[in-house]
Amino acid sequence: MDLKPGHSETAEEIVARSGSNLAFALALLPPERRHDMRVFYAFCRVIDDVADDRGESLLNRRKALDRWRALIAGAAAHQGIEEEFCSLCRKYDLDPELLNEIIDGVALDLEPVRFETAKDLERYCFKVAGAVGLISIEIFGCRNDKTKQYAEHLGYALQWTNIMRDVAEDADEGRIYLPLEDLEQFHITPDEILKKQVPQDRFSDLMNHQCGVARNYYRRAAGNLVEEDRPNLRSPELMRRIYFGILCKMEKDNYRVFEKRYRLSKFRMMSEFIMAKYLNH
Repeated sequence: MDLKPGHSETAEEIVARSGSNLAFALALLPPERRHDMRVFYAFCRVIDDVADDRGESLLNRRKALDRWRALIAGAAAHQGIEEEFCSLCRKYDLDPELLNEIIDGVALDLEPVRFETAKDLERYCFKVAGAVGLISIEIFGCRNDKTKQYAEHLGYALQWTNIMRDVAEDADEGRIYLPLEDLEQFHITPDEILKKQVPQDRFSDLMNHQCGVARNYYRRAAGNLVEEDRPNLRSPELMRRIYFGILCKMEKDNYRVFEKRYRLSKFRMMSEFIMAKYLNH
């Protein structure tokens, strides 16, 4: 099976077509680390695209993810991103357990998901975001152990914000990431989410609760940002500024996520980029 997309593509090609906020944030890194982070980001992008590729059978998507597990375990790489990824793993001696956590996380998205509790959702967020952060700080060159807590909690914050923003898009795919216990607390049924027919007052109460959870993760991340590693963390700090801005925008607008997709303006994005580049020394 051709591991589409990304089997023969290079990391640079994959990043170029992604258009993500993370790809934008990587421009803050020195050239060598920027290249290495693009390779890691491309790996994350490829496995995520594999899991979401509805044009492939479930069996083929599982086989494609197993191919990446085999590469982590030492299987011979092919050209393109596979070769670049394996070289990156050797260069930084990346933790195979964390890399497999990331694959396990995207594998949960192969079929519609539900999370009973906030703790269940947090475990998912660790796989798809916290583990990504822990690998990233190795590539950034961070040294202080406290930065691991920064990376993990920022991962939770960013992913929680994503989940809040993408409620409508996820519903289109039959997915609900918001904890079912929270839906029950605010008297909302999963069917109301999937049909996008949630009474606004109850939905606002639910989302205000999620906003409080996300804000707590942002605070915990900030509390573990140490001066020693601050110069190496300009890219994740830009991500923090962007996604916290999106969170605040949703909150101010009463979470109209069924009507619009929240994003920052190009002017705001460039302003945040400049702030992260020059003020986070």
